[in-house]
Amino acid sequence: MAKASNRIYSHYTREALELFAALIREARLEKKMTAQELADRSGISRGLVQRIEKADPSCAIGSVFEVASILGLVLFDSDEHSLAEKRALAISKIALMPKSVRKTKREVDDDF
Repeated sequence: MAKASNRIYSHYTREALELFAALIREARLEKKMTAQELADRSGISRGLVQRIEKADPSCAIGSVFEVASILGLVLFDSDEHSLAEKRALAISKIALMPKSVRKTKREVDDDF
C-alpha cells in the first residue's frame, strides 16, 4: 500500500483534479470499458486507473494523460499540427529565458 502523502493541495487544484477524474470516468463508462480494460490498453494497473478516477493527486501525469488520450478526451488541441506549433512556440520562448533563476543576494547594510 502506498504511503499517505502529507502534501496539502490548493482548493483549485483539488477541484481541477476532481473535474478531470469525473471526465475520465464518464468517458470510460460511455465507452462501456471496464477499469481493467482501460488499464490493459494504457499499460498501467487497474488500481492506478481507480486512483486516477478518484482524483488522487499522486498519480503520474503521464499516466493520467495517456488514459485521457485513450478515452478520446481533448487535453489541449485536437489538431496535432496545432499542438506541435504551440509546443515549438513554448520551447522557443524558454530558449530566450535565463537557464536558471537565482535569488539576488542582498547586501548587508551595517552602516549605522
